[in-house]
Amino acid sequence: MKRPIYYDTETTGIRSEKDRIIEIAAYDPIEGRSFCEFVNPGSPIPPEASAIHHITDEMVADASSFEEIGLAFAEFCPENTVLIAHNNDGFDKHFLEKEFSRSSLTLPSWEYLDSLKWARRYRSDLPRHSLQHLREAYGIPSNQAHRALDDVMVLYEIFSRMIDDLSIERVMELLSQPKVLERMPFGKHQGKPLNKVPKSYISWLSDNGAFDKPQNKELKESLEKIGVL
Repeated sequence: MKRPIYYDTETTGIRSEKDRIIEIAAYDPIEGRSFCEFVNPGSPIPPEASAIHHITDEMVADASSFEEIGLAFAEFCPENTVLIAHNNDGFDKHFLEKEFSRSSLTLPSWEYLDSLKWARRYRSDLPRHSLQHLREAYGIPSNQAHRALDDVMVLYEIFSRMIDDLSIERVMELLSQPKVLERMPFGKHQGKPLNKVPKSYISWLSDNGAFDKPQNKELKESLEKIGVL
């Protein structure tokens, strides 16, 4: 049986190849346990990053390195763990894997599930799919956005409602099945039928590498099927 572990990371930036994790949190809904630790990145936190998550150099000064925190996180996760995060495929998964590769730790054979991908596929009626917009759509009280454990708990509440009584196994099976998108899932043409999106905008996305991102695989395939890309 797969074990869901909801998690989130806060970082010094958005590029996993150079930026570092400075906070990681997780929640185990089966046992009701939580995990939350600061991580010392070994370098100053850029002001623009602190402006988002409000984590400062002083807050992580006495924290351990990722090698120690990563080990504790791995021990927190039981066997058959499925790590669930919002935009997992485009962000958290890459940071987690990169931090393990920098350290002497062996990356466990975790599976990953992206709740953003599920929201875009099965709640296409909603205009936006960020964690905070989903929180509002489901009437969940506001939290301290962009702090790891707060976002984890909100994600757990949101995702539990989105999948209802489906098992994690069934959710992963459904997400693995190809789906043709009919409408633009993001950007200034969000909600517009794909065949009505200006070709100049599609070209702009392509030139800027949008279709190279894992989270946009379905969009790329859908555009290819209708001959737009």
